[in-house]
Amino acid sequence: MSASIKGQTCEWNSSRFHHGERINYDIYYKWGLIFSKAGSASFEMSDTAWQSQNAWRYHLLFHSAGMLETFYKMRDTLTVYFSPSSRILFASKHTDEGGFYLLDELSFSRIGSKTSIRSYRRTRTAVRIDTTLTTDACAYDMLGAVMYLRAIDWDGLRSGAEFPFLVPVGKEFVNARFRYAGLETVKTNESAKYNAHHFYIDVYDSAFAQSKEAAEVWVGDDRNHIPVRVRARLKVGAVEVYLKSSANLQYPSNCRIEDGK
Repeated sequence: MSASIKGQTCEWNSSRFHHGERINYDIYYKWGLIFSKAGSASFEMSDTAWQSQNAWRYHLLFHSAGMLETFYKMRDTLTVYFSPSSRILFASKHTDEGGFYLLDELSFSRIGSKTSIRSYRRTRTAVRIDTTLTTDACAYDMLGAVMYLRAIDWDGLRSGAEFPFLVPVGKEFVNARFRYAGLETVKTNESAKYNAHHFYIDVYDSAFAQSKEAAEVWVGDDRNHIPVRVRARLKVGAVEVYLKSSANLQYPSNCRIEDGK
C-alpha cells in the first residue's frame, strides 16, 4: 500500500472535518532532566469562503508559556483555506517571536497535472522571497499535512505503508513522508490513554536532529482521526504535544481508554 510521490491523489476525503471543530493541545519541551511546559496550540475548523468561493478554513494558534515564555515569547498563527474537494487554495504563517516578525504566504493553483505555488515571504520592512514553485507531486503546508494524515484510510492499512509529500518552504521543497507503524495504546499524560494509530514522520530538513523518524504522531482510533500525541526530535531536545480537549467533532470521540478498562 506504499504510495508513490508521483501520480498519487493529492485531495482527500473531508468528511471527518466539521464546522466549529476545535482541538486544544498542551506542548512540552524535553531536554535531559528538563521537562517544562512550552506552550499551547489550538486548531479550529470553519466553513467559510475564499475569493467568493465556498471553502474550508483551518486555523492554528500557538502561544508560548512557562519557561519558554520568560525567555522567548512566541505567537505563531497558521491558516489554510481548501476547497470542498479538499484542494489547498492558500496558506499563511505569521511568525511573531520575541520581536521578530515574518509572514509566509503560499498560493496554490493547479495547471494540468502540476501544482504551482507562489511562495511569498516578508518581514515588517522588506520582501525576502517572491517566487513560484512547481511540482507534479503532492505538496502541502504544515496544516495541509495534518489534514492529509487525518484523511488516510485505515482499512487494510499495513505496518510499513508510506505516504510521501512535499512541503514548500521559502524557495524550495522539503521532502517528507508518513510511515505507518501499527495500532497501539499510547499514554498522553498521567491520566489519559488512547487507542491510536502510530505514524513516523520522516522530514529531510536541517531543523531536525535526524531525518528518518524526525517525529512521531499517534492518531486516535475513531472516525475523527485526531492526533492525540506528537513527539518531535530537535537538534537540542525534543517537543512533546498532548491532546488536552476537543469540541464540536463530526463523530463521537471514543478512542480514549477509561480507567479500569
